[in-house]
Amino acid sequence: MVLNVGDRVDGRSLTTIAGGPVAIPAASGLVHLQFRRFAGCPICSLHLREVARRYDEIGKAGVAEVVVFHSPVEALRRYQADLPFAVVADPDRLLYDEFGVGSSLRSVLHPQAVRAARRGLRHVRSVRAVVGSLAPTENHLGRPADFLIEPDGALRARKYGEHADDQWSVDELLKLAAPQAFR
Repeated sequence: MVLNVGDRVDGRSLTTIAGGPVAIPAASGLVHLQFRRFAGCPICSLHLREVARRYDEIGKAGVAEVVVFHSPVEALRRYQADLPFAVVADPDRLLYDEFGVGSSLRSVLHPQAVRAARRGLRHVRSVRAVVGSLAPTENHLGRPADFLIEPDGALRARKYGEHADDQWSVDELLKLAAPQAFR
């Protein structure tokens, strides 16, 4: 099932990899709900490092970041624990299914995804990270998705990525979050 702008997301509390709760939607402000691929994904890591660098700017725009991976908590703690925003494990892909986030072979074969994977692997600083990016127990064919959720649960905007490196940039997110974007 694909969600569209204006659809409503049911309220819920998710548990982060740090063990704390995060509400979707937020009581006030917007939630940027990102669906990423797997814990050691070099493409995801590049993107999330940019989000982390601009985290204060995103927060000042009234947006709370929540990132979902289909990896187990233990794997995410090894690779994503230093991120300054909520990271949620969904190894059974229940949220992925609910939000209509899928997989495809094209997700990793697209030229932009191949270039991003090369860039991401150049930034890998350890053998463990390389092994994580190749983990045979992970689904490497996942596609990213982005949802911007209003406090009442309405989807302000959404994007289903066509390939592994097809997600909103921080600049795109900030434009979508601006109050004048939806008057």
